[in-house]
Amino acid sequence: MKNYYKKINSTKYSLGELISIVGSCAKNSRETIAAMVDLLESGRVVIRKNGQVRRVRVQHAR
Repeated sequence: MKNYYKKINSTKYSLGELISIVGSCAKNSRETIAAMVDLLESGRVVIRKNGQVRRVRVQHAR
């Protein structure tokens, strides 16, 4: 069985491209933000700066 997600998972996207991709699948901007927060907090998305992995923390506004 082929893993069709392997190509997507191994592709490097900029943060703007990732937000655009997630936003195209979401119903509204709130859903886009919720999905991005989930991806960042779960560690499924890795942010790199100059080759170093950066930990992303999302603070919720009150």
